Amino acid sequence: MPSSFSSSPVYMLTSESVAEGHPDKLCDQISDAVLDAILAQDPYARVACETAVTNGLIIVLGEITTSCYVEIPQIV
Repeated sequence: MPSSFSSSPVYMLTSESVAEGHPDKLCDQISDAVLDAILAQDPYARVACETAVTNGLIIVLGEITTSCYVEIPQIV
């Protein structure tokens, strides 16, 4: 009996890796810092924070539900 993908005992794990100096590393650090700052004040906050960078521009976007206030430009 052939097995289907959903019933197969084999697992495929994937991960993303970028080289040193890649902009994604900076984006991850900024998003993590925003998350950490919010959770330090409101452990029940809901944070979906993304960061995009290009030459001379950093954009922080997403959805945040919290009872606290953090100064995101200072974190960046």
